[in-house]
Amino acid sequence: MEEIFKKYPLLKDQNVPRETLTDFELFISMLQQANENINIISKETAKNEIIRERHIVDSAQIIDFVDLKCNTITDIGSGGGMPGIIISIMIKNKNNSIKSCLYEKSHHKSSFLRKVSRDLKLNTEVVQENIFEAQNLESGTIMARAFKPLPIILDLVYKNFSSYKNLIVFMGKNGEKVLEKTLINWDFDFAKKKSVTSEDSFLLNIKNIKKRH
Repeated sequence: MEEIFKKYPLLKDQNVPRETLTDFELFISMLQQANENINIISKETAKNEIIRERHIVDSAQIIDFVDLKCNTITDIGSGGGMPGIIISIMIKNKNNSIKSCLYEKSHHKSSFLRKVSRDLKLNTEVVQENIFEAQNLESGTIMARAFKPLPIILDLVYKNFSSYKNLIVFMGKNGEKVLEKTLINWDFDFAKKKSVTSEDSFLLNIKNIKKRH
């Protein structure tokens, strides 16, 4: 078995091709380099073994929920590109022409996302803007990782997107409680998937968001 596959044991069931893993490794080195000058992720999680699992694999695991038949997908608070860049890499190596819109209001992080997109030849549009001020957005899949609490994300999608297919949200260890409380004020269809990187985390695939009255 090749060395690069051994670095990503948690993705072995995903049939991720070598080209994708190679791009992940290139992305990691770009991220580590940029992280020396601007604080993209914590120094602790920037170490190789930790970054692969905590950021790369954690982001990559949502690919099953991404609608690959749509024209655009949107990462509503991209930060260092997790999950937006990671999913764009996976899509590129599926020879798919979906464009990823990456919203990031920080100038430094936006510049980093543009450089990575150019160097890895990704089909992205980096939008340096506060997504809460954007109106009438359209998207296939919307992604939110380490962004805002679930009720704020739902409110944003409900108000600022005129059309979308689904919303993927990463839920942490208090996720079940948060979901329960959120369902008091919001109505939506959802599927859950256990996280492969954390025992007490899960992913939510959300559709048909409505406000309860």
